[in-house]
Amino acid sequence: MSIHPTALIDPNAQLDSTVEVGPYSIIGPHVKIGARTKIGPHVVIDGHTTIGSDNHFHAYSSIGGPPQDKKYGGEVTYLEIGDRNLIREFCTFNCGTIQDKGITRIGSDNWFLAYVHIAHDCVVGNHTIFSNNAALAGHVHVGDWVIMSGFSAVHQFCQIGAHAFVGMNTSLTQDVPPFVLLSGNPAQAHGVNLEGLKRRGYTREQLNAIRHAYKLIYKSGLTLDEAKQSLDAYVAELSAEAQLPVQQMRSFLDVSTRGIVR
Repeated sequence: MSIHPTALIDPNAQLDSTVEVGPYSIIGPHVKIGARTKIGPHVVIDGHTTIGSDNHFHAYSSIGGPPQDKKYGGEVTYLEIGDRNLIREFCTFNCGTIQDKGITRIGSDNWFLAYVHIAHDCVVGNHTIFSNNAALAGHVHVGDWVIMSGFSAVHQFCQIGAHAFVGMNTSLTQDVPPFVLLSGNPAQAHGVNLEGLKRRGYTREQLNAIRHAYKLIYKSGLTLDEAKQSLDAYVAELSAEAQLPVQQMRSFLDVSTRGIVR
């Protein structure tokens, strides 16, 4: 274990023997940190926070602080972070609240650039990118491979489906189905995240199916209930390979709680 002599680590904290901690960092008593994770200088990790392996926290991040919620009364709540995440300068990740499940969860292989805020009770998947100053309010769920551009902000309780792309300076107050590209203030849908999907190995058949599903939802003039019925009929026409992404879009419409961006 490589611990700088100026770091303050509570004796009850549980750090793997391969963890590195930089100058002036502070680690609280209920923190658990996995193998090969690097903590840079001036980082504060507190609360009931569990961190996996091979993560890298850069300077001045504040991780596991209490939720910024007036209802919070000091209850024990949690933050869990997976493996191989990059957390750049001045990021803030908060623990959950008892009004939800009491835990904020962040997956693996994510990039969080400077000044990113992940509020209480959020759920972030895997392989996401949060550009500078992207911010989530409480209770937001973000799927795998989502890209949040700089200065984008998400209203509490919103859901963002896998592979969506949120443009710079976007103000998001409704849910975003998988694969959709959107931007603006207020946010508006502007097609399918085709470039991202190509890079991740989606076939031409799958891309064509996603584009057609997008048109049924956004360009057909159908109500949302009518679009759901059309998607059900369309799925039956597709091969098994092409069905999967369309079913993802269709299922998201059923679990959406704030209405989708149109």
